[in-house]
Amino acid sequence: MSGPRQLLRIATAGSVDDGKSTLIGRLLHDTDSLPLDHLEAVTSETGDVDLAALSDGLRAEREQGITIDVAYRFFSTDTRNYILADTPGHERYTRNMFTGASTAHVALLLVDARTGVLRQTRRHARIASLLGIEHIVAVVNKIDLTGFDEARFTEVAAEVQLLADRLGIRHSITVPVSALRGDNVVHRSADTPWYSGPTLLGWFESLDLVAPNADPRRLRLPVQWVSRPSTPTERRRYTGRLGAGTLSVGDTVTVLPAGTRSVVTALDTLDDARSVAVAPLSVAVELADDIDVGRGDVLVSGADDADLPVLARELDVTVCWFADAPLRPGDRLALKHGTRTVRATVSDLLSRIDPETLAEERSPLALALNDIGDLTLHTSSVVLADPYAAVPDGGSFVLIDEHTNDTVGAGTVTAARPAKPSGRVRNDVKWHPSALERTHRWTTIGQRGATLWLTGLPASGKSTLAVAVERALVESGRAAYLLDGDNVRHGISDDLGFSPGDRAENIRRVGHLTRLFADAGVIAIASLVSPLQSDREIARTLNAAAGLDFVEVHVATPLAECERRDPKKLYARARAGELTGLTGIDAPYEPPTSPDLVVDTTGVEIDDLVTRVLAVLADRGVL
Repeated sequence: MSGPRQLLRIATAGSVDDGKSTLIGRLLHDTDSLPLDHLEAVTSETGDVDLAALSDGLRAEREQGITIDVAYRFFSTDTRNYILADTPGHERYTRNMFTGASTAHVALLLVDARTGVLRQTRRHARIASLLGIEHIVAVVNKIDLTGFDEARFTEVAAEVQLLADRLGIRHSITVPVSALRGDNVVHRSADTPWYSGPTLLGWFESLDLVAPNADPRRLRLPVQWVSRPSTPTERRRYTGRLGAGTLSVGDTVTVLPAGTRSVVTALDTLDDARSVAVAPLSVAVELADDIDVGRGDVLVSGADDADLPVLARELDVTVCWFADAPLRPGDRLALKHGTRTVRATVSDLLSRIDPETLAEERSPLALALNDIGDLTLHTSSVVLADPYAAVPDGGSFVLIDEHTNDTVGAGTVTAARPAKPSGRVRNDVKWHPSALERTHRWTTIGQRGATLWLTGLPASGKSTLAVAVERALVESGRAAYLLDGDNVRHGISDDLGFSPGDRAENIRRVGHLTRLFADAGVIAIASLVSPLQSDREIARTLNAAAGLDFVEVHVATPLAECERRDPKKLYARARAGELTGLTGIDAPYEPPTSPDLVVDTTGVEIDDLVTRVLAVLADRGVL
């Protein structure tokens, strides 16, 4: 008892009224794992014990006689410790079964000996196989109600075996039990002389669990929190839970998605005797270099032969849908993967599993409540994904409704495709030049198109200047249109957040818009923070490739003045720790290296700045 004890996690599965709660109560009762007050609370005046009530803790569960939420119960033997998850069998609460089974080593599939395999039994077995649970024990319960009929047991066991074969899952053993009486649960039953296999607990005790993947080349440490130093002698520490692999002081690690490398100089696991951290321990890591590491980044092995996750923007996934409203192609959701949350669009519904027959319906119109289906997701920024079969932590996710914050789905990654450069050639989509030559169009309307790009810190005065320039151009008889950053995010980019990947995608989209406007002979005015030189270069390159003028204006108002203005209270929220990732505070701003014009809106008349901008446009031949 003093040595290391292995923990076995078990999740029940099956249809409603198959006896899952009663079976868990029997295991707790017969292993003497019940506190006396719990036992007294479920014992009637006649001495009968309501075993199901031991795990049905909610009032609604006791009133309805069904399990609604996942109930976790702990017990132990001389061999190992156990955590049992009593998951609901009712179709309405399938999502809770998905939750309970997500961390399980073993799925305990219950089948009523009288009714056999039912619709929900098939669905739960499919979820167990989807989650990669290798050990499944089929328990044919209520065998006493068939008179301990061996023929009936053999018939139901054949149904279970057929189900396991259809799903390609490992069917370990089938045990005839009576959870209410205790037959073959902990103690062998004299009423089943025809059964020579182990009891349910005996099988649990003999199960040899395979150790988790400890290959150091497959290190996965999603960063959950950055601990700032409290004294000058301390360094930043990056905390999170190891999803795979091992980590020790001296290891070289790579930070993804940036790709920067460093060496682990300190490692804290809250265990002074431990020098090597293994999954799934929570750790705090100190690195040798002051590099940019934040929540959502992942530390992986820095070895040359490391097995790295894919920096993906497109995922083939299998999803169990939890919401009443159906999931359809084109729907947009938040995808939470590890410590990173991105926006995702359903590109295609590939198939749906029929829970009755387990047959695949190709190209369904939608996924309804509790449906399981395969689909393709396109993400707004990079997801560091692994196939679930290889790294479960790196290949699992949940889907969230951004309006209600409800978890509406959970799934696993089957394939991840790497992010492609924004300038990739689309062989299936061809660019169609206008039927009107640009010179003919511009000569006829008497105006030359161009892009005017204003960049600067938040509250630097970009939008104020952009509005004034647009007004001056229109009042002088020229066609001009302002693409304000906030307005763009209300429509064309409303699926994007403010992560680096999302910001780059937003600028790419605006760059394409300005190119189309300018080609039409309009002076397109873009007013965006656009903090990174590389992102602004995307817009410049798009316009240059089309032979269009791109005029860059750096609104170089000092940070102190921007913070003094603070019309949206962004700086105040950032200083108070309520807002992260604000450009100029905890996110970088790279000033243009060679802008066409630099202006400062501090203490000057906007009309004077408008005159300077129009002069640059005139010098370029736009006006």
